[in-house]
Amino acid sequence: MSTDMTLKIKKTGFDSFFLHQGEEGLAAFEKGMEQVINKLKEVYSNTEQPFIGKTPAEIEKEIAGIMNFAGKGRSLQEVLNELEGPILRNSLHISHEKSMAHLHCPPLLPGIIGECIIGTLNQSMDSWDQSTAATYVEEGMVKWLKEAVGYPETSDGVFTSGGTQSNYMGLLLARDSFCQNQWGHNVQKQGLPADFQRLCILCSEDAHFTVKKSASQLGLGEQAVITVKTDEHHRMSMKDVQVVLKRLEEDGMLPFALVATCGTTDFGSIDPLPELASIAEENSLWFHVDAAFGGGLLLSHSHRDKLEDLEKADSMTIDFHKLFYQPVSCGVFMVKDRRHFGFLSHHADYLNPEKDEDDGIVNLVTKSTSTTRRFDALKLYLSLKTMGVEIFGKMIDRTMELARYTAEYLEGLSNIDLKNKHPEINTIIFRYKPSGGGTDLDELNRAIQQSLLHEGKGVIAKTAVDGETFLKLTLLNPRTGEEDIHELMDEIDKTATQLMNGGLARV
Repeated sequence: MSTDMTLKIKKTGFDSFFLHQGEEGLAAFEKGMEQVINKLKEVYSNTEQPFIGKTPAEIEKEIAGIMNFAGKGRSLQEVLNELEGPILRNSLHISHEKSMAHLHCPPLLPGIIGECIIGTLNQSMDSWDQSTAATYVEEGMVKWLKEAVGYPETSDGVFTSGGTQSNYMGLLLARDSFCQNQWGHNVQKQGLPADFQRLCILCSEDAHFTVKKSASQLGLGEQAVITVKTDEHHRMSMKDVQVVLKRLEEDGMLPFALVATCGTTDFGSIDPLPELASIAEENSLWFHVDAAFGGGLLLSHSHRDKLEDLEKADSMTIDFHKLFYQPVSCGVFMVKDRRHFGFLSHHADYLNPEKDEDDGIVNLVTKSTSTTRRFDALKLYLSLKTMGVEIFGKMIDRTMELARYTAEYLEGLSNIDLKNKHPEINTIIFRYKPSGGGTDLDELNRAIQQSLLHEGKGVIAKTAVDGETFLKLTLLNPRTGEEDIHELMDEIDKTATQLMNGGLARV
């Protein structure tokens, strides 16, 4: 390249907007990161509540006020100052001890740092020539997980955006495997077979909604999902699953998959995996385990036995942005026999030509329903490397100890109706029930949840159990202590009293 051309490129004025080997790019990166760090430190240093408490309308108005892109660009510092209030301070602070609403974990610092590296490198995990070293890191993390699960060497996996994608992939492979084995029918090439209306999937009535969502997206319709009753602990009933299977046989239906839930969203219930694995084998059903929540128990020191026979699953879902404490999104889909990934494989000349496979080049797009994917495996790698599995296990066990303490504490409160006295993992379901009656309990508990949120006293969830409104604590934060539970319950009591004295609807 000529000297004149080189000078012309340097004078375009874009260097300070990219990270590159030049002095200007490196200096701009350092300055920008310093400004972001300082702004976040400023916000977190005086954040005492999990949420500032503004209404949706107020926050929407503030955001609308900064959504103007006309005119020249401004300095990063000016933009950070502008968004501090509308975005940073109006956001939920997930790492706060009283942020207990959903399966939305406080992210580990190694994971946050990993996000910075991931964004900087900007690897795309579909083809090797876009993710050279990253390809082998993801493959290595999958191998580590195979060993943790107890999967055979024939198994494989791929990182996903989370449980929705992973559950979809499991049922897609189950459907296509059944159609191939039952009728010699290739769904990829030929579409759904003539008898597809007879295909059905079994899961518990407390299974995640993505089982039905997947069935609808797979062209089977939600009616293909047959729900099995649960017992008093919200686990799939072994008696009812046998009854359902017999009925389906009599009706000429073709069940092809059995989905077990390892950690239901509300109760954290774990279906009986050993018994279900046997039923699946006896009935030639694909056994998929949705362990998006409960998969974190793989690292537990005291509760690993709850995952007995997990390795018998034909496929499984595990989310790292739950009990592995990774920033969203970060999940994995695992399959016992890697050959089943063939039902996903498509070759594009520009991306993953068949010649690459002949040459031993690994293109991970052949294992995923996504093309462009982030290098999310790096977050988990950094966290495990810097903290070690011993600390992970202690964190998980701490949250489960807190859940058991919380259940015992709430059971001793006269105005609390506790739904799960022996929590399976770390969620607590309860509702405020004042003595004397006369109050619409559904409206009261919904109002308690909303009041706590908008007063910044606590971020908790509400859910429905048997058609009634209950409150839920999801205790994922190992930094949350017993005193935080005491303070929260005091606030709930005060809030309920104020609401009832303020004329809340009565029955």
